[in-house]
Amino acid sequence: MVRKPRPVIRYLIFLLIHCCYRLRLRGLEHIPAKGAAVVVCNHVSFMDALVIGGASPRPLRFLMDRPIYESPWLNWLFRLVGAIPVESDRRDPGSVRRALEEVSRALRSGEVVMLFPEGRLTPDGEVHAFRRGLETILARDPVPVIPAGLAGLWGSWTSHCNGPALSKRPSRFRARVALYFGRPIPPRLAQRDRLEAHVRALKAEADGWACPHRLGTPRH
Repeated sequence: MVRKPRPVIRYLIFLLIHCCYRLRLRGLEHIPAKGAAVVVCNHVSFMDALVIGGASPRPLRFLMDRPIYESPWLNWLFRLVGAIPVESDRRDPGSVRRALEEVSRALRSGEVVMLFPEGRLTPDGEVHAFRRGLETILARDPVPVIPAGLAGLWGSWTSHCNGPALSKRPSRFRARVALYFGRPIPPRLAQRDRLEAHVRALKAEADGWACPHRLGTPRH
């Protein structure tokens, strides 16, 4: 039986991310107070799950790439909060099917599932093409999809900036990080290209506050 994230753990994560980063949140009201939903976001660093999970008003079940799930720094926490690891069938036959079944059980129990449709950490800080998979989830369980854009973690030691993630010394303490959520999208309108466009737009808005030096825009 999967343990749901305990309130005390989520509160400690909330305190941790607010200690490590200057965090700006927008659109939290778009996450439904109850009922199933899927949240999709761009994937910047190994800290993404902590930032999003700590900021969310509801517990999130993360569907994540197995190498990230098994990262030595965070595996204990991912296991504790019931994250769902997935590996390619080429490397682990049946992994995708098992992961999708667990996602379906979570949604049918009224939980919120969080996934990164790019399927891997960004190699250059930009949003990359969304992979297939979300369509399969929504075909089995048609629930609203909330897009999100995350900015400010590119360049951290947990990103692939200037070398593989976790291979550098920790830096950028108290960096600006912005997480913006968009309005829920009905499942019938949640095509992959549409969701990718929403996430790109939200990430660009978040960049305007977290990374103004990249855009040449003033900080607000």
